[in-house]
Amino acid sequence: MRFEPGPTEDKLILSMGPQHPSTHGVLRILLELDGEYIVRAEPVLGYIHRMHEWMAEQKTYFQFMPNMGRVDYLHAMAWNWAYAGAVERLAGIEVPERGEHIRVAVTELNRISSHLLWWGAYLLDLGAFTPIMYAFDDREILLDILQAVTGSRLTYSYFTFGGVYNDVPGDFAPRCLAFTKHLRSRLPMYRDLVTDNVILRGRCEGIGEMDVDLARRYGATGPVIRGSGAPVDTRRAEPYSVYGKFDFRIPAYSQGDAMARYMVRMDELETSCDIIDQAVSELPDGPCSAKAPKTLKPPKGEACYAVEGARGKILVHVRSDGGPKPYRVKLRAPGFSNLSVFCELARGTLLADAVSILGSLDLVIPEIDR
Repeated sequence: MRFEPGPTEDKLILSMGPQHPSTHGVLRILLELDGEYIVRAEPVLGYIHRMHEWMAEQKTYFQFMPNMGRVDYLHAMAWNWAYAGAVERLAGIEVPERGEHIRVAVTELNRISSHLLWWGAYLLDLGAFTPIMYAFDDREILLDILQAVTGSRLTYSYFTFGGVYNDVPGDFAPRCLAFTKHLRSRLPMYRDLVTDNVILRGRCEGIGEMDVDLARRYGATGPVIRGSGAPVDTRRAEPYSVYGKFDFRIPAYSQGDAMARYMVRMDELETSCDIIDQAVSELPDGPCSAKAPKTLKPPKGEACYAVEGARGKILVHVRSDGGPKPYRVKLRAPGFSNLSVFCELARGTLLADAVSILGSLDLVIPEIDR
């Protein structure tokens, strides 16, 4: 039951962040409190501005690609893909089937790495230190695989227009299959250690409840809306690449609280393992990339491309005037919509619950403003 503030005007204004551990240095939340209860919560953005959309219009199509890994440093592959897909659609470039399979595999590996880091950091925010050690232990194995493929461990720039920059090593498929087998063996331990822990349940169950209508009203996507019972996933709702070939489950929970959003992401670890197994087991022969001109000049027009990122739907809109640089680029980051709903979820809850609600949204604060 939510707290209803009384008539008193004796309220406390508290600035939560950007120094607060749960806001990770890039977000401030202005809280109005009545005792320990939140009357109003106002997120304050702007602590990081990287002007990605503006920079896109000052660089050639190829030059801007590395920026995509900085928009969401935890799921850089998805942003690589969204931008590459929009430009490919605009220029009429077809990606070879091998390139599509590789894209799927590395993007799902990157999704797992994002969810593992979220899991460890969320529990650290709630006061549990041990889980992040296990999360990084598993994540290091995964990052070794991605480093062998891309040369990077975080802000990847592996996609190119027409496919990927280079083919995967010969041991890529066996390493992927060994990792997914390993991660599946660890998930029961994750459940025993954390998911079924009475302390976590007490901090998350019934906290930050959001019905599907509220989620849709704010444009929430990804695990946030799936935690409210809507099994909406771009990989199924707007199929792209070769996702339509694979058999996988879209996890959804109807409770709408922080625990439901937690459970969606934990189930998605297994979903990504299923997709990776199919993508690398059926990896076709042939080129991994189509030939594209070194100076790309798509015809006049515009195109959009949407992919499912770890935090929700990513949308990139590109407009061309026929020159070597984009005329306009618009990036739709899911974190902005997911953050906006926090104002509603926090109202009437305890101050201590604000951290649980905020962490359950898995925010990477948008840094794309002009």
